[in-house]
Amino acid sequence: MSSNKPHTSIGTLSEYSLHAKLKEVYSQPSDELEADVEGYVADILRNDHVIEVQTKQIAAIREKVIALVKNYQVTIVHPISIKKWIIKESIDGKEILSRRKSPLKKNIYHLFNELVHVPFLLTNRGIKLEVVLIHEEEVRRHDGKGSWKRKGWSIHDRRLLKIVEKYQFSSPRDLLGLLPMQLSTPFTNRELATLIKVKIGIAQKMTYTLRKMGFIRVAGRKGRSYLHVFA
Repeated sequence: MSSNKPHTSIGTLSEYSLHAKLKEVYSQPSDELEADVEGYVADILRNDHVIEVQTKQIAAIREKVIALVKNYQVTIVHPISIKKWIIKESIDGKEILSRRKSPLKKNIYHLFNELVHVPFLLTNRGIKLEVVLIHEEEVRRHDGKGSWKRKGWSIHDRRLLKIVEKYQFSSPRDLLGLLPMQLSTPFTNRELATLIKVKIGIAQKMTYTLRKMGFIRVAGRKGRSYLHVFA
């Protein structure tokens, strides 16, 4: 199919191993991979169902997903690394210089780092989200092109080690299931953060997203903190 639209999904020659492995996990023998669908490259095409593996920002495929959902069911598969090992290799990749466990700890609630930028995306009928909690290795090489935070070390590859758990969100309301049962209303972001054991910034993104979706609302203040209740 010819189109003037740019292809918006990377191909197998340039993607990280993590992306390729998740495509392998989610694909079936009859599926078409790297399929040309209405001018976009779909990771997996299964009849009228498009499956997009998005290992980075979900917002980056917003335009693509909104375009495809007009005629297809779309499932976004998004991995969150709850355990990560960082491997530093020689520039040619022939020698492992070090391997250490990353101190950063993530969980399902870090999904809202992504959803806060696209709070209305899941409100489109036909869009589903599957979040995969994983263990991974991040391979770095010192090529001088990496960010200043990594002091010139670039991420050369991301490798899937293990799938730990999957969360399926078939509708926006399913996100309410992430709120802890012991949460009483009204509640503050700090109270929510304490219950789900995350930094307050994650709780703030969570309540912002749920407010934009119309599931909760602000019902006043407790000191400097907003009080949230279910809408």
